[in-house]
Amino acid sequence: MKKTAIILGATGLTGNSILQKLIEDERYESIKLFSRSKIEGLPKKVHQFIGDVLKLEQFKDDFTADEVYCCIGTTAKKTPDKTLYKKIDFGIPVAAAKLAKENNISTFLVISAMGADKNSSVFYNKTKGEMEQGVLHQDIKNTFILRPSLIDGERKEQRFLEKIGLVVFKIIQPLFIGKLKNYKIINAKSIAKAMIILANKKSSTEVIITSNDIKQISINN
Repeated sequence: MKKTAIILGATGLTGNSILQKLIEDERYESIKLFSRSKIEGLPKKVHQFIGDVLKLEQFKDDFTADEVYCCIGTTAKKTPDKTLYKKIDFGIPVAAAKLAKENNISTFLVISAMGADKNSSVFYNKTKGEMEQGVLHQDIKNTFILRPSLIDGERKEQRFLEKIGLVVFKIIQPLFIGKLKNYKIINAKSIAKAMIILANKKSSTEVIITSNDIKQISINN
């Protein structure tokens, strides 16, 4: 039986990589996008629901699928207001997980970040850690939380400081061995591939997957 997938954050780097892969994947007959803006030129198997994703519950009747891929995230530069930042990075993924639970969607995948920790004194890490706990609290059967390192890929928007960071990281990457492998740059396409692999393998328990493991899943499958 062919499947339906939901993507949140399809206009972003990783979300768009997932979208392109699912369009080509014959196991999926329908892809639902929930976002603030429409993506032009997509095939008929993609259905777009446009609106305020900060009020995701308005989409409850349409929020039905076999899997949810949540790739929502912002940056301090893009969203300097911490209240709004938390509404996006914490509020949207947790609201999506709640809807998934209510609508009996058994597989939920979400991108977090390396260093996520609900007890952290760093706002960004704390928010991601609290988001993870909020998602896990929904007790969805197949829950996968991915914690990538710095993400590489062709972005539509230019992030100057991130670009500098990528250059520096690429130079020093040979020094990252052992546990430091988790700090290596990871490409958005590798994350997308790993998420689709995990969604189709499934598991009956929650899984938190670190950056190097994400890369290995994408390479070895």
